[in-house]
Amino acid sequence: MGKIKTANNINIRNKKAAYDFQLLETFVCGIVLTGTEIKSIRLGKASLVDTFCIYTNRELWVKNMNISEYFYGTYNNHVARRERKLLLNRKELNKLEKMSKDTGFTIVPTKLFINEKGRAKLVIAVAKGKKEYDKRQSIREKDDKREMDRAQKQ
Repeated sequence: MGKIKTANNINIRNKKAAYDFQLLETFVCGIVLTGTEIKSIRLGKASLVDTFCIYTNRELWVKNMNISEYFYGTYNNHVARRERKLLLNRKELNKLEKMSKDTGFTIVPTKLFINEKGRAKLVIAVAKGKKEYDKRQSIREKDDKREMDRAQKQ
């Protein structure tokens, strides 16, 4: 008898990143976690607010990502805001490093999810910061789209 897969709906987003940055190119990468961290993510106890990625020794790390401590974890529970290594192949790492070296570009996590194999994946994006008038423009476009959808439904 095979295992019965349940549909997992863990989908943690960083909505502020899409508002503050213009997302240019996205990558899906794995993330190195401990046992209690993946259990907390499966319970939806993670946050991507104020997270960012940095390069250290030709490796990409995500900083400031909050994964709450596992409730049933004992003495071997994890630290909530530790640095976590991201798993990408060398070609992708070189491309990301080259793109992020340019002035005004950064790498931000936009989404954390669990794939069909049960592995935690992080979607990261090369982003450029928006100016204040760009933010107002995106709010205006969002409101216009909402009005058009409302008008179509009537």
